[in-house]
Amino acid sequence: MLRPYVALTKPRIIELLLITTIPTMFLAAGGFPRPALILWTLVGGYLAAGGANALNMYLDRDIDAQMKRTRNRPLVTGEVSPRAGLVFGIALSALSAVWLWLLVNPMSSVLAVAAILLYVVFYTMILKRRTSQNIVWGGVAGCMPVLIGWSAVTGTVSWTAVLLFLVIFFWTPPHYWPLAEKFTKDYETAGVPMLPVVASRRSVAHQMIGHTLAMIACSLAIVPLGHTGPVYTIAAVACGAWFAYLVIRYAVRVHRGLTGKALGPMTVFHASITYLTLLFVALAIDPFVRF
Repeated sequence: MLRPYVALTKPRIIELLLITTIPTMFLAAGGFPRPALILWTLVGGYLAAGGANALNMYLDRDIDAQMKRTRNRPLVTGEVSPRAGLVFGIALSALSAVWLWLLVNPMSSVLAVAAILLYVVFYTMILKRRTSQNIVWGGVAGCMPVLIGWSAVTGTVSWTAVLLFLVIFFWTPPHYWPLAEKFTKDYETAGVPMLPVVASRRSVAHQMIGHTLAMIACSLAIVPLGHTGPVYTIAAVACGAWFAYLVIRYAVRVHRGLTGKALGPMTVFHASITYLTLLFVALAIDPFVRF
């Protein structure tokens, strides 16, 4: 009975979001925040992201049924009824706002509500089916956990938090477009204008390079403004150079006319997850290492 409801929260995506929250809290605190604060923030963040994801599946159940990648989702298979999915999503979203307001602080609660509205209304209802830039601007919702984590510790949002926000904002397109490239036919069938569906591979690859370079620039700007040390600095330079190499290599393969496995879009997709994980792990370790 519980498994399909857990699936509605998209736990694998939430894992990545939470990976960015904890290191941000460490940096904001300059060390270990209170364990209880970390727990309350993570639970509240999971509830908010889970509620937003459930509402996303409720709204997208028609196109999910047409795509091989999503046709086994609970609202498509009938494991959960549309009404139950809607109630579940609303309940989790409301609970997250109350939870964060009472146990963390009002700022974190407001940011969580903003993230839910951005993902459900701005991305799912307005952008996704209308523009090829859907994942660019809709990805703002996925950037919110760093602001929530920072505000949980400080009660405010600083320029360092904004730069972390921008790192994830510019990371999202080169992370998601390779996945969309692999499932182009799915998106075509469903009528969703993801950029790889409506634009040439060269155009997509060039935009991926631009976003990657902007992402690296923001990650490096954190060094002087965020007062980070050698651990984060080395990771930002090394991981940024490695990921940039993979994206540029992908673009070169596009220009050579390679397709399918020879093009290797999923290599870039999986590498993007590794990049973000390593960068934020270094961010978490950095406050404890000084030379």
